[in-house]
Amino acid sequence: MKTTQALSAVMVAVAALTTGCAGTGNLTDTNHSTRADAATYGTIESIQVVRVDPATSGAGAVAGGLVGALVGNQIGSGSGRTAATAAGAIGGAVVGNQVESNRNAPHDVYQINVRLDNGDYRTVNQDSAYDLRSGSRVRLVDGRVYRY
Repeated sequence: MKTTQALSAVMVAVAALTTGCAGTGNLTDTNHSTRADAATYGTIESIQVVRVDPATSGAGAVAGGLVGALVGNQIGSGSGRTAATAAGAIGGAVVGNQVESNRNAPHDVYQINVRLDNGDYRTVNQDSAYDLRSGSRVRLVDGRVYRY
């Protein structure tokens, strides 16, 4: 019974850690000026589609290895348990790394270059540019570009 409780506690902790590491990944703001105000106005200079290839952090492999080792430890006894724990850790690490790689697959984003009303430039990467065109008047709010 203690082992089941410990396994449950570790699984909840791993789930909480991996959920905290999962970001949206769709926004990158290169700010060439200060963030003096929350909303800034400007005009779109250009929009390009760029390929973003995020790297894996290793968190998936670590989490998978921990879960695999805990599951493997529940199997057998003696040296069989040790072998099952090692196999579970290795298998879990491989699966965890693959899951993280799939979540962080390369994808296209729109790189939007905006000339602000005060003369500064900002480059924002976002997942869509639905109604945005070069020359559009826009508002930047929290790292995203909106037409107004």
